[in-house]
Amino acid sequence: MARQTHHGVVVIGLGRFGRSLALELVKEGVEVLGIDSDPMIVQSLAGRLTHVVQADSTNADALRELSVGEFERAVVGIGTDLEASILTASIVLDLGVPLVWAKAISQSHGRILEKIGVDHVVRPEHDTGKRVAHLVTGRMIEYIEFDDGYAFAKTRPPTWMLGRSLGGYGVREEYGITVVGVKPPGEAFTYATAQTVLREGCEIIVSGPKGKVERFSALT
Repeated sequence: MARQTHHGVVVIGLGRFGRSLALELVKEGVEVLGIDSDPMIVQSLAGRLTHVVQADSTNADALRELSVGEFERAVVGIGTDLEASILTASIVLDLGVPLVWAKAISQSHGRILEKIGVDHVVRPEHDTGKRVAHLVTGRMIEYIEFDDGYAFAKTRPPTWMLGRSLGGYGVREEYGITVVGVKPPGEAFTYATAQTVLREGCEIIVSGPKGKVERFSALT
């Protein structure tokens, strides 16, 4: 039987990081199933997430009953309880979720998560919920936001930008962002100029006010 797929995101562990991430995903229009073992946390997020349930994420049967294995993406936001974090991530991987992010509170914690097969290890000291939300949705490859509302994003250009020089688009005038770097397939990043031509498979770095960077990246 073919595997059913749900295009939303499962966020397991709704502490400060998981809560911030889940709420940011909902704000971006992503369906979110939030899971936490604390009934008070679950109650506080009722009506704010698409679905939120109380469950023991270290119980494989519980996650199976919640159809976690049908989701394309999952984020394990458990941090302080290392055993629960690693066991939950292992169960999520065993259930067949294709893309798994997991929070780590130390380098050794992160190495263990990587060894069991987690795709992306998140370290909250420099990975905010908002930043990770952008990466989980797949709109951006990398995202950095500064305190003054300015942001950089590594993303892929929309198809209508391929095959012409950057100077012919008026991207800065229309979208309020600047293409500052280009990485052709198999090559290193170089500075972008008005003469730079974007090819299929390339990546670009754009900069500008965070709202405009986010809107432009959503075009890809």
